[in-house]
Parts: sequence; structure tokens; C-alpha cells
Amino acid sequence: MQTNRYKSAKLAVLATLLAGWTVSNYAAPTLTLGTLAPEGTTYHRSLMEMREKWRKAPGGGVNLRVFAGGKMGGDAKMVSQMRLGALDAALLTSAGLQQIDNSVAGLQSFPLMLHSLEELDAIGPKIQPRLEEKMAAQGFVVLFWTDTGWIRFFSKKPLVHPNDLKQMKVFTWAGEAEYVEIWKAGGFQPVALETADIVPMLDTGLINAVPMPPFVALASQVYNRAPHMLELNWAPLLGALVVRKAAWDKIPPDTRTELIKAAKEAGLQNREHGRAEGDKAVEAMKAKGLIVHKVTPEIEAEWRATAEALYPRVRGRVAPAEIFDEAQRLVKEYRASSNAAKR
Repeated sequence: MQTNRYKSAKLAVLATLLAGWTVSNYAAPTLTLGTLAPEGTTYHRSLMEMREKWRKAPGGGVNLRVFAGGKMGGDAKMVSQMRLGALDAALLTSAGLQQIDNSVAGLQSFPLMLHSLEELDAIGPKIQPRLEEKMAAQGFVVLFWTDTGWIRFFSKKPLVHPNDLKQMKVFTWAGEAEYVEIWKAGGFQPVALETADIVPMLDTGLINAVPMPPFVALASQVYNRAPHMLELNWAPLLGALVVRKAAWDKIPPDTRTELIKAAKEAGLQNREHGRAEGDKAVEAMKAKGLIVHKVTPEIEAEWRATAEALYPRVRGRVAPAEIFDEAQRLVKEYRASSNAAKR
């Protein structure tokens, strides 16, 4: 009896020592994350705050190395690196997300479809779960969705009417071959480039018009080279934080729960502060010489007719037909309910 008690005591001590050794020798995994967001912007700061919460997460946490300002390349390159396992996560714009699955294009590739960001907030959560399933099938986990507010056109010369844009060489994201052909079919002159090439190509004259959110134009100094902005809400620039499923699955489930919570908080902060930054950026650029061209109802009608003429080409080619149809249906339902509530 004493021998058994002695053996049990030895085993208990050994188990305690082993548990202590395991905890003390646990090496928290390190994940690398790339983003185009310049250092110091709301988007970068929210990721840095998320990094601290991840480090302190239960179970030993996760070390997150954030490479901002396009240090890991443009969206297309970051997706390529994630597929190769050279990068674990990225805060991507829709251009990058479409490199994973083109379903995301259904929410952005139809310019002027949305009349307000409230409409985006209403339909986004209803479509995003389906998009997340498609992303998962490609080996990626979506941790949060975000947007940067409206895309506006910045140009070297005054740009007011659609025909003005047709006379210019307009930037479009590299990797969107179908979209380039659609732009051309509409009479435009798209030039496919990586985001990092925008400023040097504006300097050389390879492009002279760029669609981008105002805060990006301010942070990248694009407005110095393209000092005209058309105050037209072309489309919201969508984005999401995605991580390779292979890397994500190696993290303990309890830890992942806390990481997701911190990521959702960062995504919400990203969206709210980012939209506000857009308005502030316009005022800051105007004070430094930016010329803003107002849009009258007649001018907006011109742009809407031009945009809608592209829809049949985009539907089913750039964006899956079912995603676009669902987005249009949800927008119509939201507008109908909103109008009914106002009566």
C-alpha cells in the first residue's frame, strides 16, 4: 500500500514538473501580416493594437509581425506569397480578395450601384458569410471585413464628365485582366499596375487618372501629382483581413477565439475611423491646393448611365451572376423598407 502511494506521489510530482516544463518552454507561434496601409494611418494603428491583444491572448498568445506600406508588395503579390506559405496573413482590398475568389467582386465591381454607405452596411453582413465559405474553400479564413469609404477619381487635368475620363489613362489593379477588357470595351484607357507603381507612373505620365479613397491620395501624396478630384462616390473600397487556414489551424482553438474577438474589434475601428479619415483627408488636401469638382444631378446621371452600361459585361465575367443578383435584390429591399419607414 505504501509502495503504491509512493509511486502515485512520484507520478504526481513528475506530471507537475512536465506541465511546468511545457508551459515554460511553449513557443508562441509567429504570424506575418502584410498591408498596403501606410504606417501611422488608422488602419495601421488598429492592426498594431490587435497585435498587442494577440500577444496577450490565452494559451501563450501569438506573435504578429506587421509589414505596412506595401513592404510585402501589392495585393496580388501578397496573395501569391500566402499561397506559397511565405506570408501568413494580409489586410487586402477587394482587388486582392478577388485573386482568392472573384465572388467578392459582386460588392464592388458595379460602380454607382450603392447610393450610400448605409446600404453597404445593410447588405454586406447578408452576403459576407457566403463569401467567407468560398474563401475557406480556397484555404483562407476571413477574420474581419472593412471598407475605406468611397473611391473618388483623382486626375492631372480636370475630370468632370465620363468623356473626360475616356481621354485619360486610368489606373486599374494588376491581376484584373477581365476588368481591363471591360474598361476598354467601354471606351476607356485602363493601365494595369501594382499599387506601389501609382506614384512613379503618374510622374512619368503612363497614367494620369487614379480611382482611390481620399485618405490614400493624401497619405501617398497622389494629390500633389493629380490635383483634381471629382466628388463622385464611384464605389466603396472593400477589404478584409485574411489568414492562411494552414497557419490558422495550428493555433489552439481557445486562443483562436480570443484572436477573432480582437480582430473583429480592429475591423470595426478600421471602418468607423477610416470613413471619417476620408472626409478629413479631402479638407486637408483642399487646404494644400486640391481642386474639387462638384457633381450636379445631371453629371451624376451621365456617370450612372455609363456605369450601368458596363453591368452586363461585368456580371458573370468579373463577378458571379448569383452574387451580383443577390446584391441588387438586397439593395432594392433595403431601399423599399427605408422608403416605407419614412412614410
